[in-house]
Amino acid sequence: MNTAPADVTPETESSPDQLGAQPGFLSNYRKHPRPGRGWRVILTAAVLIAAIAWVGLRRHRLPAAKVIPTTAFIPGQVLRLKGTTEAIRARAILAPMLSGQSVSTLTIIHLAPGGTHVKKGDLLVEFDRQAQMRDYIDKQADYQKLVDQVTQEQAKESAAKAKDETELKAAEDALRKAELEVQKNEIVSRIDGEKNQENLEETKATYDQLRETFDLKRKAAQAAIRILEIQRDRTRQTMMHAQANADLMQIHSPLDGVVVLNTIWKLGTMGEVQEGDQVRPGVQFMQVVDPSAMQVRVRANQEDFPALSVGETAQVQLDAYPEMGFRGKLDQLAPIAESGDFSGKLRTFVVIFSIEGNDPKLMPDLSAAVDVDILKPSTSQKVAAGPPESGGSGSL
Repeated sequence: MNTAPADVTPETESSPDQLGAQPGFLSNYRKHPRPGRGWRVILTAAVLIAAIAWVGLRRHRLPAAKVIPTTAFIPGQVLRLKGTTEAIRARAILAPMLSGQSVSTLTIIHLAPGGTHVKKGDLLVEFDRQAQMRDYIDKQADYQKLVDQVTQEQAKESAAKAKDETELKAAEDALRKAELEVQKNEIVSRIDGEKNQENLEETKATYDQLRETFDLKRKAAQAAIRILEIQRDRTRQTMMHAQANADLMQIHSPLDGVVVLNTIWKLGTMGEVQEGDQVRPGVQFMQVVDPSAMQVRVRANQEDFPALSVGETAQVQLDAYPEMGFRGKLDQLAPIAESGDFSGKLRTFVVIFSIEGNDPKLMPDLSAAVDVDILKPSTSQKVAAGPPESGGSGSL
């Protein structure tokens, strides 16, 4: 058996013409083909078989799957919001603002403890009102003094008026008498006639002077009395302000409810007020709330707000009492957004959820989590089990 030359390898393809110069090589080449040709034939045959099988499957159409309606609900998407509980009916209690007085602080001498159930009209807090009562007593004394002065001036004016009226009446009588005497000038001597004429002119001038001064005296007396009356009324108004300020030192409950003490800044720390503490006028330090109707105030961002709508039900969970849960309903949506706390571009909307039922632990200013089902499951959704059976071939 002849072997191939050493310079010809099985991987190199050469034509018989190129190898014809070598004797005996052509016959060996035809008898012993290269090993690579067999693998190519097998691979080509496998591809042909796969193509024939695919064409057969294409001609044999598979039956289309039917669309089966289902009533199974798809799980909803729950949106969790954070908020704070508050009473629907509540009244804030502020330290009184005194009229006509500049007071820096007010001292509490009596205070209803937090959590106390009160009725309308019950005493909630009493401040020290000694300064207001002292001011009221002082103004009352000044007022009474001015009242006596007005009465005295009026009495003096009445006496002076009576005296002036008497003098005026006497001057009027003297004038009438002088006029009668002048009428006798025709029957009396010339000297007596001139005396009568002079007497008439003198009595007339006296009467005119008394008449004029009488009116001026009345106006002056009325002006002096009016000044005293203005002072009296002003003092009385100040006295009434002092009495009203004294009454403001006692604050009574405006409605039936529960006392809730607010946390305020006092003596360099935050805390609830106690008896003996000093509070600045106008500071809200207490609330009276009606716990029978509560709600949750939530701030929803601009991404979550479009998914909310009035009337949606929710589940309210108190962070302080995880074991407690309440049903809620979305009652109000704010129409205008507010700026966010961390970015001016992020907006928030105020959302109010009402709480169904009540509990002694459910009080204002508690943090709460509100879960809202914003994606309700639909009964009209369908599940496709395969491609449609309409014309054309569907994908597998």
